[in-house]
Amino acid sequence: MRRPRQVPDRRRPEKKLSRLDEFLTLWIFLAMGLGLGLGYAVPELADALDSVKVFDVSLPIAIGLLVMMYPPLSKVRYGELGRLRQAKRMLSTSLILNWAVGPVIMFALAWLAFPGTDAVSTSFRTGLILIGLARCIAMVLVWNMLAKGDSEYCAVLVALNSVFQIFMYSVLAYFFITVLTPVIAPSAEAAVVDITMADIARNVLIFLGIPFALGVASWYFLARRKGREWYDTVFAPRISPLALIGLLFTIVVMFALQGEGIISRPWEVVRVAMPLLGYFLIMFFLSFALSHRLGFSYGQSATQSFTAASNNFELAIAVAVATFSIASTEAFVAVIGPLMEVPVLIALVNVSLWIKRRYYDGFGVPLRQRAPGPQKD
Repeated sequence: MRRPRQVPDRRRPEKKLSRLDEFLTLWIFLAMGLGLGLGYAVPELADALDSVKVFDVSLPIAIGLLVMMYPPLSKVRYGELGRLRQAKRMLSTSLILNWAVGPVIMFALAWLAFPGTDAVSTSFRTGLILIGLARCIAMVLVWNMLAKGDSEYCAVLVALNSVFQIFMYSVLAYFFITVLTPVIAPSAEAAVVDITMADIARNVLIFLGIPFALGVASWYFLARRKGREWYDTVFAPRISPLALIGLLFTIVVMFALQGEGIISRPWEVVRVAMPLLGYFLIMFFLSFALSHRLGFSYGQSATQSFTAASNNFELAIAVAVATFSIASTEAFVAVIGPLMEVPVLIALVNVSLWIKRRYYDGFGVPLRQRAPGPQKD
């Protein structure tokens, strides 16, 4: 019996987790608790944090997002992106999961959780739909990095979803919220979502374009000047903690902004959390199962799954606030998004690493059930 042919492992060698990475779940829960506590104990802090904005987004949150996204984007091997140009099946699978399957699943879960036709139920549904339509272009870089996904493929998907988000978000929001809702329930109050492609493009350029440009510049100048080995073994490890520090800072600020509202409305938080939890789990496991079935490598499958299961909460919050006001139910629901997404996606990072050990070989190739008897190459 011939041994199966093995391909060389092109990924960087795995390293032991740092103390910050090893206890990340604990740090995140502490950051969430600190933010909620500060927001509840010092209500005026929310006004202070939100007093200075960058294009309708709190300046502290903007700083946290930019710091958080720079390290993952600087680690992308941009010289290898060309090898993904022919990966039409992977890219088409991602587009279908993100822009067809995901929005429909969230729309269905929103109706299951809030089936009423009154204004309150409509507001809750609208907030959930806004989250479901905002495909992740920021946090997925962090989840993918922690789950040891394919950083080059992740960069391509982030760019692809960014372009689609500019053109599709306002169209799909109008279709699902304003057009489709009255068809399903004629007595329901349909909302009008006034968000333009220019508004979305602006947010994408700020929160993706700036760290993307810095990441490309770092890779291009430092890797070429100092050498790729130095870049991967010295520079990249030094800046890695910035991603998690930025993440923790963003969480503290975000929950401080809404701490009083979240703590004072616990039952509504639970009602919103249930469909969000269902959405994250359904999209993650559906994407992983489909990717494994199609023969994608572990790195590609992990990237595919976290991209499909994550959401661009900063865009959803910005749209909800700009369209319905900061005090609206839609904005409240949008803020619950990261409250659920952060701990759930951190848990799914650990699930992803378990799936890697259980269903993929040492080279990240999917394990197949082999029939007994001689095997051919």
